[in-house]
Amino acid sequence: MALHEYSRKRRPGTPEPLAGVVSRGHRPVFVVQLHHASSRHYDFRLEMDGVLKSWAVPKGPSLRAGEKRLAVEVEDHPLDYAGFEGDIPEGHYGAGHVDVFDHGHWAMEGDPLPALARGKLDFTLAGEKLSGGWKLVRTGMQGKQRQWLLIKRDDAHASDQDADDLLGDEAKPNPRHARAPSRRRTSTKASAHGGRWKRKAADLEGARAKGLPMGFEPVLATPRDAPPAGEHWLHEIKWDGYRVLADLFQGKAVLRSRNGLDWTDALPEVTRAVEALPVTEACLDGELVVLEADGRSDFAELQRVLEGTSRARLRYLVFDLPGLAGVDLRDSPLVERKRLLQALVGETPGVVAYSDHIVGHGAKMFEETAKAGIEGVVSKRVDSAYRSGRSGDWVKSKHATTDEFAVVGFTEPKGARWGFGSLLVASPDGTSWRYMGRVGTGFDERTLAALHERLIALEQSTAPVELPAHAPFSRSSVTWVKPEVVVQLAYRGLGKEGLLRQSSFQRVRHDKAVGDLGGTRSSPAPQRSEGGHMPITHPDRRMFADSPYTKQDVADYYRAVADYLLPELVRRPLSLLRCPDGSQSPCFFQKHHADSLGPHVHAIALEQKSGREDYLYVDGIEGVLELVQMNTLELHPWGATTDSPETPDRLVFDLDPGDGVAWKSVVAAAREVRDRLGEIGLESFVRLSGGKGLHVVVPMRPGVDWNQARAFCEGFAVAMATQAPDRYLASMAKAKRKGRIFIDWLRNARGATSVASWSLRARPGAPVAVPLRWEELGRVAGPGAYDLDGARRRAARLKDDPWAGIGRVDQALPDFGV
Repeated sequence: MALHEYSRKRRPGTPEPLAGVVSRGHRPVFVVQLHHASSRHYDFRLEMDGVLKSWAVPKGPSLRAGEKRLAVEVEDHPLDYAGFEGDIPEGHYGAGHVDVFDHGHWAMEGDPLPALARGKLDFTLAGEKLSGGWKLVRTGMQGKQRQWLLIKRDDAHASDQDADDLLGDEAKPNPRHARAPSRRRTSTKASAHGGRWKRKAADLEGARAKGLPMGFEPVLATPRDAPPAGEHWLHEIKWDGYRVLADLFQGKAVLRSRNGLDWTDALPEVTRAVEALPVTEACLDGELVVLEADGRSDFAELQRVLEGTSRARLRYLVFDLPGLAGVDLRDSPLVERKRLLQALVGETPGVVAYSDHIVGHGAKMFEETAKAGIEGVVSKRVDSAYRSGRSGDWVKSKHATTDEFAVVGFTEPKGARWGFGSLLVASPDGTSWRYMGRVGTGFDERTLAALHERLIALEQSTAPVELPAHAPFSRSSVTWVKPEVVVQLAYRGLGKEGLLRQSSFQRVRHDKAVGDLGGTRSSPAPQRSEGGHMPITHPDRRMFADSPYTKQDVADYYRAVADYLLPELVRRPLSLLRCPDGSQSPCFFQKHHADSLGPHVHAIALEQKSGREDYLYVDGIEGVLELVQMNTLELHPWGATTDSPETPDRLVFDLDPGDGVAWKSVVAAAREVRDRLGEIGLESFVRLSGGKGLHVVVPMRPGVDWNQARAFCEGFAVAMATQAPDRYLASMAKAKRKGRIFIDWLRNARGATSVASWSLRARPGAPVAVPLRWEELGRVAGPGAYDLDGARRRAARLKDDPWAGIGRVDQALPDFGV
């Protein structure tokens, strides 16, 4: 479903959120709302592809493992509906009171959209009331709306309760079932033992009972080539994750990144696990990670968990305890703090787990971690106090020559590269910056786009660094930026001029600020091979019920017509029609980028009403084939490029015939649209839609915005309908369409799309949207005249592109004088 159905059902004056899109930061959200409408029910909503996919659950979720609850699919809701509470007035759709019953984050393995289309979602929730594994399974029952079953999986979060049982504050879980401890129980338990932990903390040397150091700043490690020797050093594994600081006060936890970002809501399971500790007050220091089966931390998997495309378990590995039970422990010896921390966390690893160490034997540990593929070792003086910043008491040794630098400028791209050619980087040098060289490799398209956009916002006229005399470019060729972005680079030492040799980009360090730099070193992120295009799995899958064409046939077709397809497709934001089980089964549209689509499918951040959203595009046939691998049949580009998304360069009039309209009348209508456009100086091109009608396409040079383009197209369509109301209409009302042709001008709004030339259609017979020369139009039998094989043969025998020259047409909309 799309948000137009949500908008259609709402009247002016509704207190419900408008159908906009809100950018979410990390993990996809879920919300369950109790709706006291004409029929009391719960609304269950999961964030997916920029909207809240929604189901009405009449009896509410059941926490009993295996118990099925009817869930009726309803229209998609905007993301900001997740926070809606209040009264919907009488006379409005869904009139009644709405309360938020539960909210949090959800995740599943891989892309949820194909699973939704197949009718089976297997996912986990991390909320206040609902947690653990759940399933949504579509039924075969017929009805006005699709019906699903919501089922709780059998796990530690199952209990003998309904949603209604959880409404009261005093609702108690069934003791026969294990459940995650509630915050109320945690607080009570912690209070009972608080005195014992306070006495333990106060017994440490250097302990001061003056209250917790809330908001403490972290200790930072100094880089070294190898761990220090001696028994006065302890050595820990250096985990590859995100540093997280936790403040627990009066039973409530606040989680912070090392540079002060609040991660409490983004990590609900970690928050609850900290609150479940047997104390009400503590300060913790540790690393957020995902662990592989062999115990190594996996940074890439951690990122997938935070994106919601992996259900791997988060771990908060704690290695220091600056405060406990009202006692400041920062002056206590490290080894004593760690001993108390281990007792607090316990022997059984959970979401919160203790990060152990060895005393002495640093060289041996460094050798063993290298063999095991672990990032490195952090070494700490056993008797050191907890001193924020770098004091030399903590050092880190890594198994790679990498470093972190500030970006101070970038050069212009050359050849096929866009965004920027290379980054200029620098290191702190007292109160100024020292130029360290350039890096121009290691970027994927998504990183290029995101970095370029971020750096443009930091542009400044003055240079933060002095370039050496031997620099192979001039100062004037550099776009200088404020040194605020930190990047991690790999390199092969320094050259004789003191500049980086053979540097390669690793990643942006969002968790670090330029104030954290100081010659620090860190290891590279895991490398991924991007050689070749993604192979086609399930190549024999039938993609059309009434045709023999397979998934491999689709890939071979798009490869064969690439010379004609790509000029109409590349570097334009795209919407996809994906059919996981072929066009004969449920398909779905997707416009947002996902990493699972493949390394050659790129993201572009586009502004929406309340934030930025990552849309997708491709820049070559490799990306198209990766989309085919993900069961894409139809490709629908914007009428604008990624270089200039706010100024369209293509307009489309879609001639959509109603019942009773002969094909020859559609052909005549296309010619009349061409002639009317010609009268105002606009050249146009024609395309079979592969559906019911024809597209008349108008190229133009970018200049007007989307509102101006849409206004022109609406005015043109209304004028034609006014002059010939018996043949045309400019309204999409189906009741009026019989015997007439709808001149669909709505495809020229921002974000609207039309099918690409040479794109397959997910329709019976595997038709293709084929571009024609105007003189060919009268010889074509209908809009679906070419199927997959026919379009492939046409492309093979063409001597010239039927739309040759469309990219060189230099024309503007006359109404705007552009």
